[in-house]
Amino acid sequence: MSAASPLPAAPLLLDPERAQRLDALVADLDPLALAYVSGYAAALAAERSRATRLGAAVQAALPSAAPAARAEPVPVATVLYASQTGNGRRVAERLGRELEAAGVAARVVSAADFAPKHLADERTLYAVVSTHGDGEPPDDARALFDLLAGRRAPKLPNLAFAVLALGDSSYPKFCATGRWLDERLAELGARRLQERVECDVDLEPKAGPWVTQAIAAARATLAEHARPEPVGALAPRIAVVTPLRPASVAATREQPGEAEVLANQRITARGAERDVRHLELALPEGRLDYEPGDALGLRIENSPTSVERVLELVRLDAGTTVTLDGATAPLAEWLTKRREVTRVARGLVEQLARRTGDPELARWLTPEGGESLRRALKELQVADLLKRWPADWDADSLVAALHPLSPRLYSIASSRRAVGDEAHLTIALLEAERDGERRTGAASAHVAALAAGDRVKAYVEPNPRFRLPADGHRDVIMIGPGTGVAPFRGFLQARVADGARGRHWLFYGGRHLDSDFLYQLEWLEALRKKQLHRLDVAFSRDQAEKVYVQHRIREHGAEFWRWLEAGAHVYVCGDAERMAPDVHAALLDVIATHGGRDAEGAREYVAELTAQKRYARDVY
Repeated sequence: MSAASPLPAAPLLLDPERAQRLDALVADLDPLALAYVSGYAAALAAERSRATRLGAAVQAALPSAAPAARAEPVPVATVLYASQTGNGRRVAERLGRELEAAGVAARVVSAADFAPKHLADERTLYAVVSTHGDGEPPDDARALFDLLAGRRAPKLPNLAFAVLALGDSSYPKFCATGRWLDERLAELGARRLQERVECDVDLEPKAGPWVTQAIAAARATLAEHARPEPVGALAPRIAVVTPLRPASVAATREQPGEAEVLANQRITARGAERDVRHLELALPEGRLDYEPGDALGLRIENSPTSVERVLELVRLDAGTTVTLDGATAPLAEWLTKRREVTRVARGLVEQLARRTGDPELARWLTPEGGESLRRALKELQVADLLKRWPADWDADSLVAALHPLSPRLYSIASSRRAVGDEAHLTIALLEAERDGERRTGAASAHVAALAAGDRVKAYVEPNPRFRLPADGHRDVIMIGPGTGVAPFRGFLQARVADGARGRHWLFYGGRHLDSDFLYQLEWLEALRKKQLHRLDVAFSRDQAEKVYVQHRIREHGAEFWRWLEAGAHVYVCGDAERMAPDVHAALLDVIATHGGRDAEGAREYVAELTAQKRYARDVY
């Protein structure tokens, strides 16, 4: 907004001096900043509109409006989401909008922006919570879960709540986080508004009815209260804390945009153990905007080889018509475009156990067999199970037993400030030999086949938890082994383009220096230009004793601590199963050793870093 386009006049609400001051304050803000200010103002207005004196003041300021009847306090709902990939955020925002339409004052807030100590002040809480890794909460919810699990957990006799648990049944601890939260809130005295619902990656069949039930309960509660109609824009009933991208423009998971492949280049040596690709995509104008730290979701299809192998094992015709959840298509299309055939989910194991009566499969589904199930879900493909445990299948039952085909999310390895209308990705192809046959991941086969000029369906998955500091003078420590280095390429590009004055320190890890040092020339050039100030590497197989990034962190612990104390932000990206916990442990050790703290003090220091958004992880 500029002086040439002043704020719309509002003589009854803002005097000329205030209107002029407000216009000056927002004059230089970009659209994203304006969206943030709008959300902040909406939240403030919603809070104040609940006070009787504001309602009276508004009525007095607008004499043309009919006097509002006295009303009881309006129920206020908090819709809290803890989401690693964005699914939880989308469901929460949908619930918030529908609560608003039902006349219920609501706020939609990320767990990262929710103060756990205020939980006892809440009266109505809808929690949409995903499960991450091996049954862990998303990083943005750790402070809340730590509070609830500890001795300081508050009693919650005045809280009414409902939990929607999100998960992926290809992981053994399906929906474990949401299940724990639901049970823990009840233990603390809170009252369930409705039963917990657990959703697989195909959310809508269960998330939709859960939202509908929540709205119905909210309407019933609202019917017990009178409520004056809002006046103009002064009484918003919902404040969405996270700014939304315009739904009519941005590509979405449901309606992805098309990006053109500009380059598909292998960036590991031919003799390397892994084939890692650098993929460059041209973005359609206005549909795939992103910030460093965001991810790009790619819609993929299964390879003909994988589909043919499954059809051969179940002895079914590719043209057989299958109808499921209101959709009808030939079996081959279901297996190619709509169902996973390289990822195994618990549902297939359950079906095979029932159809074959095999005791080993039955044991996998017990608590004692959890580790075997975890290993199977991680290592095996659908064809491996179908081959080892042959059974009679009809087309409908097979499709119902398979997991919905999910988009694949990749951290974006570029900044638009440097590459313009492009997005770069760093993708490791998954390949293995099993029983003398070559196994390739669905996304790996899809990406490997892409050539310049091909088009891929894509959408941006925002990651507001993983953002560069707004203050360009802050130092940044980046820890990214393997393809985990991808977002830090974008971070450095953005900081250089913005002229940031803070220092940059990269910890990189791989197996061999001579074969898989991703973007080596770029990092060395950045060092030469003093755009990257420190680079510490760990190549695990280049010496007798394996060395990883966590060893380098401890090795340089004194300097790491000095950066922390000077206000540095720490970012970790990569493997959630082993790397992230090991790096977290190294961080605690550095703080304890060089900061003179005991174990509890080190944990409190890290919790404070997290609360200040100076410690962020993007792990998978």
